[in-house]
Amino acid sequence: MGLRCGMRTTKCQLLVTSLCVMLLGLSIATLSTVTHYGLHFTLISNVSLDNNAYRVIHHTAFYFGICLSMTLILAALLSSAATVRESQCLTAMGFFCFALAFCGLIPAACWRYTHSTEVEDSMMDVYDFVYEEVRRNTSSFRRHELTAIHEAFLCCGKHSPFGDTTNVENQMCPPGQVHDEGQDCLREIQDFLKKHMDFVFSLLSVAIGFTVYGMILTSFLWFSIHFSSNLYRKGKYILRER
Repeated sequence: MGLRCGMRTTKCQLLVTSLCVMLLGLSIATLSTVTHYGLHFTLISNVSLDNNAYRVIHHTAFYFGICLSMTLILAALLSSAATVRESQCLTAMGFFCFALAFCGLIPAACWRYTHSTEVEDSMMDVYDFVYEEVRRNTSSFRRHELTAIHEAFLCCGKHSPFGDTTNVENQMCPPGQVHDEGQDCLREIQDFLKKHMDFVFSLLSVAIGFTVYGMILTSFLWFSIHFSSNLYRKGKYILRER
């Protein structure tokens, strides 16, 4: 009786956890798509040179996020099916998917701290390159890119140690926008990326917590099904003709 009650409680918790994990998977997929196709990130990616690390990071983050979201969704579906059907096979597959997602989430969360400055530096290097190209010559292509960046990030120019930048800012900044310290593009890019990365880390932290809880619940459910099945068979005898 106690085993059946414990199994019922575990099944209810696993169903709720599976729903939350599925929502997290959809959220990660949405965030990956927004990061890949969003205006701010697309502009920087298109402008960056081949030797700049941002384009590689941009594409890698998208594909990693999609794979991670699919793993979480699959774990949620398998766990829900295992809960309804009380299947040891489905429960084991759900545990494996939770473990696989956990193995992907931990390196991603660690990468957020160990390489966050790399993303920030690569984005600001792209802006520096475009800005200096416009300052040195009158390339219409680079001028268009710089104007697009200013409009996307709602900023205007930067504080440059290489000389007066007033002429560039007057021509490339959005109409009616006056350059001041609060609109320095390097600072705006840095603040924008910090907020985005903080949100990503929060989402990853929540996902890690749910995957760990999912692994615990699927493990308990597997053992509950196993022992419940053994108890159900105990005491049954089959008569065979001799």
